[in-house]
Amino acid sequence: MDPERFRSVVGERFDEIELGMETGRRLFQGRSIWHINSTARGGGVAELLQSLLAYVRGVGLDARWGVIQGEPEFFEVTKRIHNMLHGVPGDGAGLGEAEREIYERTLAPAADALAQIVTGRDIVFLHDPQTAGMIEALLPTGAVIVWRCHVGLDHANSLARQAWDFLRPYIERADAYVFSRPDFIWEGIDRERAFIVAPSIDVFSAKNQELGPEVVETIVGRIGLGAVDPGDDGEFLRHDGSTGRVVRHAEIYQDVPLPDDAAVVTQVSRWDRLKDPIGVLRGFVDQLDGGNPHLVLAGPATSAVADDPEGAGVLKELLDVRNRLSAEQRARIHVACLPMDDVEENAAMVNAIQRRSQIVVQKSLAEGFGLTVGEAMWKGKPVVASARGGIQDQITDGVSGILLSDPSDLAEYGASVRRLLDDEPLRIRMGIAARREVEANFLGSRHLLDYLQMLRALLERRGPS
Repeated sequence: MDPERFRSVVGERFDEIELGMETGRRLFQGRSIWHINSTARGGGVAELLQSLLAYVRGVGLDARWGVIQGEPEFFEVTKRIHNMLHGVPGDGAGLGEAEREIYERTLAPAADALAQIVTGRDIVFLHDPQTAGMIEALLPTGAVIVWRCHVGLDHANSLARQAWDFLRPYIERADAYVFSRPDFIWEGIDRERAFIVAPSIDVFSAKNQELGPEVVETIVGRIGLGAVDPGDDGEFLRHDGSTGRVVRHAEIYQDVPLPDDAAVVTQVSRWDRLKDPIGVLRGFVDQLDGGNPHLVLAGPATSAVADDPEGAGVLKELLDVRNRLSAEQRARIHVACLPMDDVEENAAMVNAIQRRSQIVVQKSLAEGFGLTVGEAMWKGKPVVASARGGIQDQITDGVSGILLSDPSDLAEYGASVRRLLDDEPLRIRMGIAARREVEANFLGSRHLLDYLQMLRALLERRGPS
């Protein structure tokens, strides 16, 4: 994709992007820039790579993306690490020698295969705990190795430190570590090798592009949330410039469709206990007196996210709680499992659901960055979200959204949602401020310039190659 498209969004600031493009062509000519993660779809990392690498290739550089594979036992271990990095026990099991054996055995073939094709002039980004164990095997290639950690904890606890200790023997050999915010930098690592790069959203993607009211209504109906499937599929623009259409239905759990006049509150996230969908439901139900609000909890089809073995269990728990509500309460709760067969079609579904909403929620108990917050803000939606991780870097409390000081406090969450439901002028003011916040700080162009600055520093340290 041609980065020229950012000119329409950033205006005069595009001069900085043009300078970065010229520098990048000069600096990375003859190099391959590799990104390795654990899933091609589902979750923020895959979405980031899909858009950012397309812009790098649009500049004329060689950006590549590889995805590791593993058996369920590997992803059980890495999910445990993920949870512990957030300061929670997850499945409650430990990280001992048995887990290390599974981890290293799984990664060895992928690391060896990558080492055969990476050259000494290349740059390799390894994303999150799932790939950290590949670093050692890649060192003999002479490539620049960057470990990118997208998760973290504002205040470390003993569980986070256990996860650090498990990963430290692998990541301390990397040339650089990249974290999303300063508070996420681990204790005891070389601060000279630590860089901060906040994530970003792709405002031109199927998830964030402008959709008119009729298209929104069509897509919401097509996936099954609305009262009518219009049959004429909602259109969206794909990355390659072609026209896409929403043709699939979602797996919907609802007693009645969304009424046309309903005020909609939505949370979009993976089915993860740290996203607390059950807390979102319960806090919402407590605020049902007055008006006609409905809650949509949307996430991916659980079979489609290869690196998250807990998703199906979390979804079942949520549905069990919903089923125990009174008939009147249950009629206000809609759960949507969105198909992932076509990643861009899935993104268009999310786009339409967020645009149909009056309020977007992200009540995470812990959060790395929470790109769904920025996505909603770009659409001019006020967001009620936890003051956790990178969420608090995106929202100015009381101006562009509402930050929850304690996400486990359902009364605070429910009252914040009620306040916005009852005050349309406040919703509008916050929505305008939210979009401006994203425009200033969380576009993909800024993200790429941050990476450029970091890689230029790393290559200068190494000297001529």
